[in-house]
Amino acid sequence: MIFAAGLGTRLRPLTDTMPKALVPVDGKPLLHHLLKKLQHAGCSHAVINVHHHAQQIVEYVKQHDYGMRIEISDESNMLLDTGGGLRKAGTLLDGDEPILVHNVDILSNLNFDLLLQAHKPTSLATVVVSHRNTSRYLLFDDEMRMQGWTNINSGEVKPQGIDIEKLQQVAFAGIHVVSPRIFDSMRHMPEKFSIIDFYLQAMATHRIMGYIPQDFTMLDVGKIDSLAPAEEFVRGLK
Repeated sequence: MIFAAGLGTRLRPLTDTMPKALVPVDGKPLLHHLLKKLQHAGCSHAVINVHHHAQQIVEYVKQHDYGMRIEISDESNMLLDTGGGLRKAGTLLDGDEPILVHNVDILSNLNFDLLLQAHKPTSLATVVVSHRNTSRYLLFDDEMRMQGWTNINSGEVKPQGIDIEKLQQVAFAGIHVVSPRIFDSMRHMPEKFSIIDFYLQAMATHRIMGYIPQDFTMLDVGKIDSLAPAEEFVRGLK
């Protein structure tokens, strides 16, 4: 599942005329780099959600062959955020295999096979995290089970009252693996919701686990000034 529906406001003016997924890095769209990585990992089926300049992504997928079945989850009428977007795509994500979920604007050296091995059948989700500087952190206990979230700039903590000093503070990488059971667990959520907000509710009754890859490097291609570093990053991965 590729999240590609975002407005990409921080990449303006490029995203005034194209979706973030088609912003070029080293001469190829962000979406291309992720689909090629999935192809090399043996992926046979991908679902992409679309909203902003949706038809451009639809046409791009039609015109390029990545050796896999690619389906579109259309959010043109309403942007559903990450949780709502995943739930809507659930009708296309059939089967009982774990689902890899990936933001289109994340470049990394992550080994997908090792991530899938780390995801256990008893877990509802396994989220990729790392020790890097950010303002918002996910909180995990010593067994890497999710316990909360904090914004260190505002001092906000969810759930309130937990002692964040006793927990690991790690940054979410925008990549996770979810069990197909997750769709039943999401039924009570509103039409539009964040996947992190869902995890913060679900962690009380389900195992939401963190995974810190070894020698992990990543880049969030979210701003105009990240494009030049992204080109170097992509060349370094080749």
